[in-house]
Amino acid sequence: MASSRKNVASLLVFFGLVIGCCQRSQALPAFARKYGLRCSACHEAWPMLNYFGQKFKDNGYQLMNDRDSPVWQNPSYWPVTFRITPYWHRESSDKVAIDSVTGVATSPSVEHQVTSHGFDLSGLDFHTGGTLEKNISFYVLPSSDPTATFHFETVMARLDNLAGSSWLNIKFGRFELDNLISEKRILTLTTYSGIYQTYHFIPQGDANIFGQIGDNQLGIEYMGHSASDRTRVSAALFSSSDGNVNLVTSHAYSGFFAASQAFDAGKLGVERVGFYAMVGASPVSYLTRGGIPVPGTGTDNKDFYRLGFIGQIYLGKLDFQVLTQHGYDNVWFGQGFGNATSPSNGSTCVPACGTNFIPGTYTLPATARAPTWNGYMVETHYVYNPQLIFIQRSEWERMSQQALTTNASNFGNIDMYTFGLRWMPFMNPRAGFAFHDEYSWFRQNGTSPVTGTDLTSSSLLLGIDFDF
Repeated sequence: MASSRKNVASLLVFFGLVIGCCQRSQALPAFARKYGLRCSACHEAWPMLNYFGQKFKDNGYQLMNDRDSPVWQNPSYWPVTFRITPYWHRESSDKVAIDSVTGVATSPSVEHQVTSHGFDLSGLDFHTGGTLEKNISFYVLPSSDPTATFHFETVMARLDNLAGSSWLNIKFGRFELDNLISEKRILTLTTYSGIYQTYHFIPQGDANIFGQIGDNQLGIEYMGHSASDRTRVSAALFSSSDGNVNLVTSHAYSGFFAASQAFDAGKLGVERVGFYAMVGASPVSYLTRGGIPVPGTGTDNKDFYRLGFIGQIYLGKLDFQVLTQHGYDNVWFGQGFGNATSPSNGSTCVPACGTNFIPGTYTLPATARAPTWNGYMVETHYVYNPQLIFIQRSEWERMSQQALTTNASNFGNIDMYTFGLRWMPFMNPRAGFAFHDEYSWFRQNGTSPVTGTDLTSSSLLLGIDFDF
């Protein structure tokens, strides 16, 4: 353990020395190459957008000038960016179920702290997007996991400024839900901070995977905004399948609604507040073959919703993203019914991902309740200069009503804290490069695998995040 601590300390010192030698730089590729802009024009720290970048995105990846049409592009220009992150990381969990410390099987299992560290890779993203013609835009993102197993993360086309109005834009395909705090542009990368816990929280024993606000969804979206982009509204209708293809839940739809308003605070920056609502239903019953649910046969739709409020607050070099969300799942989801589909990464469920309800075979226990909870998030950025940003995020998930009255009131609650920095030694219209250092700490109440006590884990990551 002493040797491990020395190795970690040495790596931290090395990255600290590198950062101490930093020179001035700017930002990120594909669209920057098209328009000849530095990436810092659109990004606070790539991939996170600033106010101008959000407006560029809302306009359909257009500057609203003659250069938007592909006919004005150099024939050699190809709007593609790839991104991958090689990194060193250390993962630790204080309670992992094992046979015994000596490796001899015991019954029951015992819990033991497990710590591992070494070099690794992230998945690979290929981003391509832009305009097919003025006011007709597209985005395609084939993405792989670290083993090079690919799927389509984003595939969408958008009709922009219909009838010459910025209030009429239609998107169709697989896309990220229009939310102010974007998980697809997240600045943190560890095992626990690489997603927003608040967007993905599921109560213990709950099987509703369909309320995942951070996941891309398959559907259609209306979006409108004022010419200045200060006022934004959107509404989306999508399949209740968590973005899975092949009509796995073909009889259910969900909706997502969002609105926000920005205010000019002078030298402090542009402040924005907004709200969102995800309201949907998904089946808990499927016809089966060999006991396995048949995709597309879902019935007995049950309801769920997520309601959230968001703020983006700028105080000069210091800014905050704040989020609070209330979640509700129908009592049947709380009892483990509903997730009988294949995961969005394409793997299969054998026999099934969750419990399939066959009518007449199950009665809800008297202790069953519809689970409800509240999530809170504060993410702080200190932009020392355009190429060096310090990050801190805190998230808290709190159950307000458990799926069973016999559960402890805090069962499944989450606390997550992360601290990190990104330093971009250079940025230009051709490429982006960042040293990324981050530490995350995670605790969930009552979920250790053997004793049912609190489970605590941590992740330390030192990596090089680059794109071209």
